[in-house]
Amino acid sequence: MHLKVMLYVVIGCVASASLASAATRPSVVATTFAEYSVTPPTPSTVFVCHGFGCKYRSEIDLTPADRAKLAQFLVAGRASAAAERKAVAAAGAWFDKRVAPAAGTTNHVARAGMRFMFDTHQFDCIDTSRNTTSLLMVLDQLNLLRHHDVDEPEARGYMVDGRPPHATAVLIERATGKKWSVDSWTVGYGRALEVMPLDRWKAID
Repeated sequence: MHLKVMLYVVIGCVASASLASAATRPSVVATTFAEYSVTPPTPSTVFVCHGFGCKYRSEIDLTPADRAKLAQFLVAGRASAAAERKAVAAAGAWFDKRVAPAAGTTNHVARAGMRFMFDTHQFDCIDTSRNTTSLLMVLDQLNLLRHHDVDEPEARGYMVDGRPPHATAVLIERATGKKWSVDSWTVGYGRALEVMPLDRWKAID
């Protein structure tokens, strides 16, 4: 495992948004990771962005025990889409603690703003939306998602509408096509991810 330092800083929390669907589609991978030159995840390796705008990224090797732990979380979500979203939120809390020692993000704060932008131990929403999408893609690659597909991160607020920019990971419910925000920027270290309908998330100031 190692830390790769990039030479650019992305100011604000703006991400690309579009209508592609499942994580297996190349457009999801390209939109989520290519812009920041982040290697897409596999069931064996994920790159965790931190320090704002994916300026820093830590390579995390996922072990068989890690994959078994993720499977254990998602067992609780088999019964329904709502149960699966709850299981994903819990898996996200575990994943946050799992990667923190390597990424140096233990005890990161919720909603880290501009005063933290030079702090390598914190996340902006570009970091968190990419990290959460990585987790969701790993779950998908392990065939642990029964009720959802992984979509591209979406954004709200572009300053021109008076709202600060923010980005989130997204799941699509297979049975209904409904999109759900899966947001880890709004929660602190080791807390369950915040999941809500994407249209409600987009309406928040």
